Amino acid sequence: MRHSLLFLIGALCLGACVPNKKVVYLQKGDELKEEVPVDSALRSYDLSTFDYRLQPEDILSVRIESLTEAEFDIFFRGQSGVANNNLTTLSVFGYLIDEDGYIQFPVVGKVKVAGLTVFEANDVIQKIANDYLEDATVYVRLLNFRVTIIGEVNGEGTISSINNRLTVMEAVGLAGGLTELADRSKIKIIRQAGSKAEVHYVNLLDEEFLNSPLYYVYQNDIIIVPPLKQRPFRRYFGQNVSVFVSSLSTLLLIINLINN
Repeated sequence: MRHSLLFLIGALCLGACVPNKKVVYLQKGDELKEEVPVDSALRSYDLSTFDYRLQPEDILSVRIESLTEAEFDIFFRGQSGVANNNLTTLSVFGYLIDEDGYIQFPVVGKVKVAGLTVFEANDVIQKIANDYLEDATVYVRLLNFRVTIIGEVNGEGTISSINNRLTVMEAVGLAGGLTELADRSKIKIIRQAGSKAEVHYVNLLDEEFLNSPLYYVYQNDIIIVPPLKQRPFRRYFGQNVSVFVSSLSTLLLIINLINN
């Protein structure tokens, strides 16, 4: 019986181990077992192009500079406040795209920007500004690009970024990285597609993920990181294993005393 219990403990401990193959990102073949050359390019990947298209509820920062004096500048709205980097303050000064895809300018009226990239929207507003201002220069930025990441990460929550060319790996990094008990092979991404929600799975352990059309995140993506099957043992039983071993040792000692 004693040997059986010791074997059981050993089996449980081995079953709770998480091998490197389940932890290391973007693996290729047996590179974890083999020596790989350093200071050289082993492979190259053509990353898919990504141009985020603006949609309703996006908030744009539109900064227009010109030689026109402020009192004659129809676009002037205290834009000096937009210069600081606080996203909350920036959003107050930003232009909210309405449900029909328009932003509202004084005098000019509504301007359609939904469906355009940030650069295309910049060009559209630049042409309008040229009709009203002298030597105008337009700067358009997306303020509320956000992604929610939950599950086995070190910092669950919603990530806001002014960078609308964000990869899944960057989003994971901004969330503090994945925990040791995260299942990196089955990351779920829930993506809005019009009035629908699409569900995708990606494998962050495989280097081929660099070729995936899901390599970049989209506005309002929800990333869900599931746990490995070792999590219950490591999280619950593992915390009390010392108590368990101590109790088991005491029990075996009692059994030996009785048998003797």
